[in-house]
Amino acid sequence: MRSEITTKEKIRLTGEQETLLIPLYSRAVESREANPLLVDTTAEGILECIDYDFDDLETPRKTRIMLCLRAKKIDTYARKFLDVHPESIVLHLGCGLDSRCMRVNNGEVDWFDLDMPEVIDLRQRFFGETDRYHMIASSVTELDWMDDIPQRQGPVLVIAEGLLMYLTEVQVKALISKLYESFPEGSLVFDAYSVFTKKRAASHPSFRKTGAVVQWGIDDPGELEEWVKGLRFEEEWFFTEADELKELGFWDRIAFRIAGMFTMAKKAHRILIYSW
Repeated sequence: MRSEITTKEKIRLTGEQETLLIPLYSRAVESREANPLLVDTTAEGILECIDYDFDDLETPRKTRIMLCLRAKKIDTYARKFLDVHPESIVLHLGCGLDSRCMRVNNGEVDWFDLDMPEVIDLRQRFFGETDRYHMIASSVTELDWMDDIPQRQGPVLVIAEGLLMYLTEVQVKALISKLYESFPEGSLVFDAYSVFTKKRAASHPSFRKTGAVVQWGIDDPGELEEWVKGLRFEEEWFFTEADELKELGFWDRIAFRIAGMFTMAKKAHRILIYSW
């Protein structure tokens, strides 16, 4: 994180872009807990440099827990991927103000963080590019950004955390198809809502505040294999399966345990992993 920032940065994001503040806030708040699920001191530092009333987001505690579990699970997968493919490429799509490039970067990978120009402009206040760390200012749906990614030996890891649910199904299909065509080998990890959750998302207080619109949900992970022949479904991971849940307080543990008993609740929001 850049250290020369001396004034608070005014946030002027709206809609889906403004939702990047929800996981940032969640990771920063969780880092201050006595026994945190995830420690992200960079998120804490950024939070202190931002002029924004985070109370307006009305982020429920359960949401904060799930977003930290999501970040930790994807961090773990990314580390395992880089252990096997240390000199590969990582594409973090819809990166927001996430510091995963610092949390899991092995110093050998070529890392690309992509987000909308307004977000990257804000991100550049806190992160600086290097020979191996790059920022791309583009909508993820303007697919020609992939043409500028250099080819390297081995597979590419594509992370789309908190992103695909804001795209239409047509846009998701086009993005995954273009990734498959552009890179000979790769892994894709993202979180997804169920179709039912997509329909109910507008009632979430944070979405009401930001005006973000959820457009895509998926029930059967196998659908993507029908979209792109050669894409392989590898894993569906549920938040109710997280080992970290046993570290939560009694009522939080009970809430997740009850959710895990019902398929609709368990599949409402989960992480999906594919390879090709």
